[in-house]
Amino acid sequence: MAGHSHFSPANVEEHFEFTSEGKKRIIYAFIAGVVALVIGIYLLSKGEAGGHEVAAAGHEAAKAGHEAAAEHLSGGAVSHQPEAEEHYNWMNRVWANVWLNAVFFTGIAVVGMFFVSLQYLTKSGWSSVMKRVPEAFPKFLYISLPILILVFFFKGDVIFHWMHHGVTEVGSPNYDKIIAGKSGYLNKNFFLIRLVVFGGLWILLWNMLRKKSLEEDLNGGTEYFNQLVKIGTAFIVIFGASSSIFAWDWVMSIDTHWFSTMFGWYMFASWHVTTYAVIVLAVLYLKDKGLMAYVNENHLHDLGKFMFAFSIFWTYVWFEQFLLIYYANLPEETIYFLERWEGYDKLYKSSEILMVILNFLLPFLVLMTRDAKRTRIFLKIAAFLIIAGHYIDFYQMIMPGVLGKHGGYGLVEFGMVTVFASAFIYVISGELTKASLVAKNHPFLPEALHHDI
Repeated sequence: MAGHSHFSPANVEEHFEFTSEGKKRIIYAFIAGVVALVIGIYLLSKGEAGGHEVAAAGHEAAKAGHEAAAEHLSGGAVSHQPEAEEHYNWMNRVWANVWLNAVFFTGIAVVGMFFVSLQYLTKSGWSSVMKRVPEAFPKFLYISLPILILVFFFKGDVIFHWMHHGVTEVGSPNYDKIIAGKSGYLNKNFFLIRLVVFGGLWILLWNMLRKKSLEEDLNGGTEYFNQLVKIGTAFIVIFGASSSIFAWDWVMSIDTHWFSTMFGWYMFASWHVTTYAVIVLAVLYLKDKGLMAYVNENHLHDLGKFMFAFSIFWTYVWFEQFLLIYYANLPEETIYFLERWEGYDKLYKSSEILMVILNFLLPFLVLMTRDAKRTRIFLKIAAFLIIAGHYIDFYQMIMPGVLGKHGGYGLVEFGMVTVFASAFIYVISGELTKASLVAKNHPFLPEALHHDI
C-alpha cells in the first residue's frame, strides 16, 4: 500500500475525538430542527382546517372514479381508507413524521450491524480497515426502537387503519372483511411482541459483537474472530427474517388491503443503499479530519461499487414490484400505485418522479466510471443524493396511506428529519470515540492495508 508500508497495525491506535465544538454544532442543528418543528406544528394547527379540502376536492373526485373502477374489477378489495379520512386531525401529520423518521433511521442503524456481520460471515478482508464506522451505527437502536414502540402503543391507530375501532368485529359499522381476515397476524399484542423480541435480539447481538470486537483489540488471537463470525452469522439469520417482518409490519400494513410479495426486499434494498451512503460520508468525514489515512482509494472504490450496485438493485425491485402487479393483471393491487400517481393533488406524483431521479438516474450517472468511485467529491455527491432520495422513498411508502390528501412538505417534515439526523450523528459520534478506529488485531487487517483493485 503506497505510502503506508511502515504501518504496523498491532502498534497503532487511532481515536476520533468528539470535540466540544463538534458537539455544539450538532446541538445547534438539533435546536434548529426543534424550532422548525414547533413553528411547523403551530402553522399546521392554524391552517389545516382551512383550504386543503377545497384544493383537493377535484382530485378526490378523480380518485373516487379510480377507486370505483378498481372496486368493480376486484370485487371490493380496495385499499382506500374512508375511516382514516374521517378521523384525520392535524396532529396526525406530526405522528406520521415521527414514525417515518424512526423507521428510516432504525434501518440505517441496523444495516450497519448487517454490514459488519456480513463481512465476518464472508471472511472479507478489505473492509476491516473501516468496520468500526458501521459497527457504531446500532447504538441508535437504543433511541429509535423505543420511539417506534411508544408511537405504536399510544398512537398506532393514527398510522394503521387496521387498529381502528370495530374493523374486525362482525356487525360493526366499521367492519372490514379483509382486515378481519388478517387479524390473526395484525393485532396490537402480536405486533408489539414481534417489535420487542426482534428489536431486543438486534441490540443483544450488537452488544455481543461490539464486546468481542473491543476485546480482540486488547488481546489479539484468532479465537475472537471465530466467535465474531458466529455472532455475525446468527445476526444475519435473525435479520433475514425480521427485516421482512418489520417491512410488512411497520410499512406495508399501513395500506392494509394491499400487499406485495416483494415488499420485504424493496424496503431492505432502500435501507441498505442508504446505509452505504452514510458509511461513505462518515469515512470521508474522518479522512477529511486527517484520520483513517490507511483507507485508500481502493477501499473507497469498493464502497462506491456497493452504492452503485444497490442503487440499480433498488430500481429493479421498485419497477418489478409494479411490473408483477401490472403483468399478472391484479387490478385490486394497482390502487397502491394509483394513489401515489394520480391521487391527492399531484404531491405524491412529484415525489415519485423525484425519487427515481435521485435514487437511480443521478447515482448511476455520477458513479458510472471507475475514477468517480475513487474520487471523494463524486462519492459525497452520490451519497447525499441517495440519502435524500431514499428519505423520499420512505415518505412515499408511508404518507399516502396515513395522511392521504393531507400530506405535504413543510416545516414539520424539515424539522423532524433535522431532529432525528442530529440525534443520529450525535449518538454515533459518541460511540465512535469509545474504540480505536483501527481494529488493530483483526486477522485480515494486513490484507486490507494492501487492498488493490
